[in-house]
Amino acid sequence: MPTATISIPVEEEVAKAFAAASTEEQRKIALLLRLRLQDLTLGPQRPLKVVMDEIGEHAEAQGLTSEILESLLRDE
Repeated sequence: MPTATISIPVEEEVAKAFAAASTEEQRKIALLLRLRLQDLTLGPQRPLKVVMDEIGEHAEAQGLTSEILESLLRDE
């Protein structure tokens, strides 16, 4: 499937944390966001908790642990 780039406004701290992340961490974050956007826009309507649990499971399978995510969000 062809891809396209979109721009989404975020808090300045979030943008800085993303820019400071390694290429691998940025790739994992982008994957999480793509999956979530697909679920919100293309998938059947499911409870948010179910979608978030599935995304979390997929992220962990790809190596993004909750500790890594928390570290990124804290801007360490």
